Amino acid sequence: MIRFVTKAELRRYAADLTITEQASLRKSASSRPLESATFLSHSSKDKELVVGAIQVLEGHGARVYIDEIDPEMPPYTSEETAGILKSRIRQTQRFVLLASANSKDSRWVPWELGVADGYKGLDKIALFPAAENSSEPDWASWEYLGLYHRIVWGNIKGRTDPLWMVLDHRRFSAIPLSDWLRGP
Repeated sequence: MIRFVTKAELRRYAADLTITEQASLRKSASSRPLESATFLSHSSKDKELVVGAIQVLEGHGARVYIDEIDPEMPPYTSEETAGILKSRIRQTQRFVLLASANSKDSRWVPWELGVADGYKGLDKIALFPAAENSSEPDWASWEYLGLYHRIVWGNIKGRTDPLWMVLDHRRFSAIPLSDWLRGP
């Protein structure tokens, strides 16, 4: 059985950390070297889910970058903001979109996904769907999201224990998340 992570699960992962530890995790994810990092795109309305998503990804070998408090970002949205984001997306190895119902309302999330698609291609992009329940597809209301792999929890053929994996739902094949993050 394959399932999506729930918002409650991501909140619980974050709750395992103190407020100070959460702030430290966000700060380090906003200021780390970009080579071999994973860009985590998310709606600002999903701020409470980000720490949990970072924990899952970093628990599988990722070095996550978020633009949230990047010291080089200008205080107001401008052409400079767009230029820095393009550069960050291009410099990172992987792109993960924390996909929720809030993502489609964001002005930046669809743009970041489009930029990533242009620089990285389909194999280096994955959606990390977060919904109210583990089978709810409300995050997938954009038709073009069907193009991308998904980070899910479940079983892979040949393995007995469930694990985090990157699912190619069109071919119904998957690889362990840690392998995808290390990939070329």
